[in-house]
Amino acid sequence: MLDRYWFGEVNRISPEAPVPVVRVQRREERLGGASNVALNVAALGVTTSLLGVIGEDEAGDAIEAMLKKSGITSYLSRDREISTIIKLRVIGRQQQLIRIDFEERPTAHVLSDKLNRYNALLTTCDVVVLSDYAKGGLVNVAAMISGATAAGKLILVDPKGSDFSRYRGASLLTPNKSELRQIVGEWDSEAELTEKAQAMRTDLGLQGLLLTRSEEGMTLYTEAAVTHVPTMAREVFDVSGAGDTVIATMAVMMAQGMSMEQSVVIANRAAGIVVGKLGTATVSQQELFPAQ
Repeated sequence: MLDRYWFGEVNRISPEAPVPVVRVQRREERLGGASNVALNVAALGVTTSLLGVIGEDEAGDAIEAMLKKSGITSYLSRDREISTIIKLRVIGRQQQLIRIDFEERPTAHVLSDKLNRYNALLTTCDVVVLSDYAKGGLVNVAAMISGATAAGKLILVDPKGSDFSRYRGASLLTPNKSELRQIVGEWDSEAELTEKAQAMRTDLGLQGLLLTRSEEGMTLYTEAAVTHVPTMAREVFDVSGAGDTVIATMAVMMAQGMSMEQSVVIANRAAGIVVGKLGTATVSQQELFPAQ
């Protein structure tokens, strides 16, 4: 995805409708979606490659250029029949006023080619991160997890939708509260939440389930323990992309041999830093480990 930001001043209400008029003064483009996850991984000094689908268009060119600048190896497939996904955010006086999405689902033949490339690339990586945004790029996610499992890889998944069974066998799943609630239903207590989360983790054959809970921090459920870490955000400026930072940081720490319990403490710290920034953002090694 390509994240576009239009920044401007708001000094009046439109005479045509009761909406603010934004006089655009500055424009920015940033990597979004799975490319933001890759950018977060690369920002922590890890060799990173990205597999996905973009259109044969100017927005796709922009993504490729930013990936190259960030040192991320691109294995993006071009689909001539669709346009690259764009999220356009209009911001006035540091407040997001509207988001406009442009998106189309990839075609079947491009997705088939992408799966073949994915299987060929598995031997080149240590950790696989699958970021599902329900845009059609991960229709083969069950086969992707099966292939990575057979190759002995760590598999982290940021899930989406009402069917988590397709993520069966992953090492770690990182849903937020609303995503988990859609699967297991409501809970009235922490004990009931733990029971439901652990039941789902066991049913799906996951090593870990990491629940991101906004202002409540994060809770990691494993067979051995339940680990809760409170939020470290001093000031929340923008939560967009925070989940990308969490899964990226978990992937990097686990790739370096840390346990899930150790990794979640650092991922929580990273999330606390990134929500203090505007828009999709990353955390550097210096920010995460200032004493080093």
